[in-house]
Amino acid sequence: VQLQASGGGLVQAGGSLGLSCAASGRTFSSYVMGWFCQAPGKERDFVSGISWSGEYTYYADSVKGRFTISRDNAKNTVYLQMNNLKPEDTAVYYCAATRTTSWSRAQFHDWGQGTLVTISS
Repeated sequence: VQLQASGGGLVQAGGSLGLSCAASGRTFSSYVMGWFCQAPGKERDFVSGISWSGEYTYYADSVKGRFTISRDNAKNTVYLQMNNLKPEDTAVYYCAATRTTSWSRAQFHDWGQGTLVTISS
């Protein structure tokens, strides 16, 4: 599946941003979707994931209570709503797809190009 992430930008700490990831193809609903982030000089880390139907979601501890993942299978799109943003959330955010039920980065086989999120203090 081909993925196109969008919605990044510059916001002040405490602000909000909404990311979107549009997928091509007619099998989007068969993929578990995830969001990852990569700060400069750091590894790409898991942020959030959502099951095929959207029934199950999972979050990294650092974003619990602030970020919300959702998906619309009719629109082939997964979203990440980010609230109460902190300077340490600054990173390039990637959406990714997997046919497995693992949140491990290695299990995600299709990746979007990334969208930059910058949080100023």
